[in-house]
Amino acid sequence: MRWSQLLITTLRDNPQDAEIDSHKLLVRSGLVRKLSGGLYTFMPLGNRALQKVMGIIREEMNRAGAREILMPALQPSELWERSGRLATMGPGMFRLKDRQGRLMALGPTHEEVVTELISSEINSYRQLPCTVYQIQTKFRDEIRPRFGLMRAKEFIMKDAYSFDVSFDAADKSYLAMYEAYKRIFKRCGLAAYPVEADTGDIGGKWSHEFMVLADSGEDGIASCPACGYAANLERAERKVAEPEPAAECPAIEEVATPGVHTIDDLVRFLKCKPKQLVKTLVYLVDGKPAAVMVPGDRDVNEPKLRRLLNAKKVELADDATVVKVTGAPVGFAGPVGLAVPVPVYADQSLKGASDRIAGANKADTHLLHVDLARDAKVEAFLDVVTVCSHDLCPHCGAPIAIKRGIEVGHVFKLGTKYTEAFGAKYLDEKGEAQLMVMGCYGIGVTRTLQAVIEQSHDANGIIWPVSVAPAQVALLLLDPKDPAAAEVAAKLERELEARGIDTVLDDREERPGVKFKDADLIGFPLRVVVGTKGLAKGGVEIKERTSGETKIEPVESAVDAIAATLDGLRQKLLS
Repeated sequence: MRWSQLLITTLRDNPQDAEIDSHKLLVRSGLVRKLSGGLYTFMPLGNRALQKVMGIIREEMNRAGAREILMPALQPSELWERSGRLATMGPGMFRLKDRQGRLMALGPTHEEVVTELISSEINSYRQLPCTVYQIQTKFRDEIRPRFGLMRAKEFIMKDAYSFDVSFDAADKSYLAMYEAYKRIFKRCGLAAYPVEADTGDIGGKWSHEFMVLADSGEDGIASCPACGYAANLERAERKVAEPEPAAECPAIEEVATPGVHTIDDLVRFLKCKPKQLVKTLVYLVDGKPAAVMVPGDRDVNEPKLRRLLNAKKVELADDATVVKVTGAPVGFAGPVGLAVPVPVYADQSLKGASDRIAGANKADTHLLHVDLARDAKVEAFLDVVTVCSHDLCPHCGAPIAIKRGIEVGHVFKLGTKYTEAFGAKYLDEKGEAQLMVMGCYGIGVTRTLQAVIEQSHDANGIIWPVSVAPAQVALLLLDPKDPAAAEVAAKLERELEARGIDTVLDDREERPGVKFKDADLIGFPLRVVVGTKGLAKGGVEIKERTSGETKIEPVESAVDAIAATLDGLRQKLLS
């Protein structure tokens, strides 16, 4: 491949809208170009790297026994109505009507489509287990696209779906995909860690995310250095110490707090600590109001609350509902004396809580000396707060560490949520109809590509793992007008390509410094320099991008030396 024919344009300055290094490098190295917010064109080198990620995914999916299909991106809304998700997906789903006025959706995922398909194709236990996958474009109407490919409106995903005869059999399919994901990310050069995760809108009882640790990551990860416990913050739990017996608490006392609406305002006004406060929030749980109490220094974890209440949707109540439930303006809700009886849930850490400060359900008023056991009726004590770094591991009790990560993959145990909705049944050995048990397994392909860059770069540019680099070798011809040097470069290009080594020959009439900078910016694993002066001294220069190690190799043995170096890089990647 010749540089002059590949449509490669590098930039010296960072794009103004890029916030993280990988986004900056994607654009500067000429791998992608922005069309609009959340929409990107893959340029030739970017597409080559993307195809290599896809190739690794296909190889490992096939190895794990999955079979590739391709489903439509455009889906009829009736399928989503049958699963109940048309209403719960919210504004993130692109919806449109065809010329007959039929409501359609641009698929953010394909559980409905694949379950409908399999329900019509499989009818016997002899056809199970069955796992299918696709690599397909998905759509999500992000309110604020950012971070390049990390949060885009259009993106490429690999999604796989397993169908089994039982939950035990489904566990085996889940494990096969789990292990395949570990191999995929390792081959892509990523250090990806599986963590327990929330199932979100997809549903199911259990899931794991594969996270790439990065300071720029949008997801929080709670991990225990002592025992290895790890979970996304939406799922993470913590160990709560047994409450000490409460001292006798004085009677409740009202205190005027004019204009004090927030925790920070109240702390300043009463000169108290946030943990002395009980924060009461009114939620709509599947449309019905409920009150949730947490310590004043903690936040409600809505995904955990939804899961613990077995609800489809949990959201903060609107102001009118808050006023109706509490009888007071927003900012003065409390567990004592609600105007409308609603279920009251409290965080585990409030069990036995006494002598606390809470809203009085009365304008400009709070209560002192609240004893929850004495003064409030709590439906249940649940672990409903977001885990913090000072919390204790739920498994071993050691302090938890909080890190940031980029989600690149997600595996779900779906159970029968979709097979029940679509009547996906098979006949067992006795001829009796049984529901198939499902699993779902996603990889963000475009996101994975950018995660590689985020995890592997330096001040000079990208450092590609050899497995997904757009080309393994950048062959820099420093003197294109020298016939002898040009012939050596052309010969090396032919021989390397004949061995299956992707090579870009930089044949531009540019200064050597420009070529060096561009090669480092794009991040080719090996840089091979062919120049008049170097040839006169006995050979070509070979430099590794990762280590910076440089050596001079005679032209006659250069191809063998390059191949051996690349083999060493591959072995190091998989070790």
